[in-house]
Amino acid sequence: MAITPWKPFSDLDKILREEFKELRMGEPDMDLYETNEKIIAEFNLPELDPEKTEISLKDNMLKIKGSTEKKEEEKKEEYIRREIRRGFFERIVSLPTSVKKENIEATYEKGILKIEMQKEEEKEERQKIEIKLK
Repeated sequence: MAITPWKPFSDLDKILREEFKELRMGEPDMDLYETNEKIIAEFNLPELDPEKTEISLKDNMLKIKGSTEKKEEEKKEEYIRREIRRGFFERIVSLPTSVKKENIEATYEKGILKIEMQKEEEKEERQKIEIKLK
């Protein structure tokens, strides 16, 4: 006989997630990659409204937040399964290197938000400091 752990709030958690998933879309899927000159972030955001989207950069942290449009529903339809999420989203990404704040370009095409950031020239190599014994 298998012992099943008691989870008193698991049903409540499922109910709350189902009821409120429309309110918050969460973190959009993304790809982050680099070339010799640029760092590129691509976010999967179908039905993005650029007027309701904010992109910012501070301390090598790229932040994107906004909302996707919610389609008007006809009450005639009975959903069997509903997985397409619409609503508020936010994602903060730590960049692997410094970028030039004045050379950032964002484009949106076919459900993908693409942000291209020009890398800063590498600064001097770190100098190794020798520890002297006394």
